[in-house]
Amino acid sequence: MRLMIIRHGDPDYIHDTLTEKGWREAELLSSYLKNEKIDSIYVSPYGRARDTASLTLQKRKQEAVTLQWLREFEPRIQRPDKDKRTRAWDWLPEDWTKYPEFYQYDAWYDHPIMQEAHVKEAYLDICEQFDLLLEKHGYAREGNLYKVLHENHDTIALFCHFGLECILLSHLLHISPMPLWHGFVAAPSSVTTIHTEEREEGKASFRIQTFGSITHLYTGNEEPSFAARYAECFHD
Repeated sequence: MRLMIIRHGDPDYIHDTLTEKGWREAELLSSYLKNEKIDSIYVSPYGRARDTASLTLQKRKQEAVTLQWLREFEPRIQRPDKDKRTRAWDWLPEDWTKYPEFYQYDAWYDHPIMQEAHVKEAYLDICEQFDLLLEKHGYAREGNLYKVLHENHDTIALFCHFGLECILLSHLLHISPMPLWHGFVAAPSSVTTIHTEEREEGKASFRIQTFGSITHLYTGNEEPSFAARYAECFHD
């Protein structure tokens, strides 16, 4: 089985839609995906993800299923250096990197700041919903691997968000999402491709083939958006 995790185009967060650039990105993405083999498409309920998917769905004459849990990761923490709450992944490097538990799959959400924001409960709920979807498509979670209920070459596409994408990858790879949130960038409209690997009969793991591919932007002479990054240099 193949998973495609697709981030929405350049966002207009205020109106929960796409910027003009985001619509250009979505158009190039739709041309790229038009002839891809995609058996099932799922989409976040947020407007920026639905708008991104809409052009692909139109070209493919295909419908998508909206899944509430594909929305952006919602818990907001009281970050040490800020007076107002912010997203759970929005930490300064000097703060989160000094805590060893943030690098551990089953301990990162036990930090007091994460506990206060009920991050663990939100994370585990998404993981449970994700596993139910994978089981529907033939792969049932058993420990850190997946039992093959019926092997297949189906492709599932998920139109969602960067923060949520890192949670899905965290669960598949059994690693903390903190290094993913802070060490990787999936640019707007990028595509991450993951395949099952069945080296033993009846057992599957997942391997990332491409992370955050923006080939469709380069072939369309569209510069990638800076969204999801902060400042390349401090004085920028």
